[in-house]
Amino acid sequence: MFSRTPEPLSEQSIPHLLELFVELWPDCAPEEERAACYAMLSSETETCFLLKSEDIYFAFVHVSIRTDYVEGAETDRVAYIEGLYIREAFRKQGAGQLLIKAAENWARQHQCTELASDTESTNTHAIAFHLKTGFTEANRVVCFIKPIL
Repeated sequence: MFSRTPEPLSEQSIPHLLELFVELWPDCAPEEERAACYAMLSSETETCFLLKSEDIYFAFVHVSIRTDYVEGAETDRVAYIEGLYIREAFRKQGAGQLLIKAAENWARQHQCTELASDTESTNTHAIAFHLKTGFTEANRVVCFIKPIL
């Protein structure tokens, strides 16, 4: 069993969060992420919440406030889930719901009335999770890039 209360990011939890970041985003630059995590400790516009089982951290949600355009949003100050990850052994036990609730509470405390997120169109598990936790699909987008020489 695991703690039912997500804990806010702290200096002590940064190494554990970085480990989870690398699991979710294997191509990330850990040193850059470490610097970003330390900056988050004093940020008013982004944070992370983590879950642990005994002494093992197994999940996080990274939430920020976006003031630029957010697809489907009606306001210009939107809490945005930048990343959410749960190690496979802990999935389907309510951890995701707890992390979403932590993000919602943080968003309310920061005067946001909407919570947004995104995922790849092929990530059917993430789409199902979002729908199950109360999100509605706002749009589907196909992005393109063309190198110019």
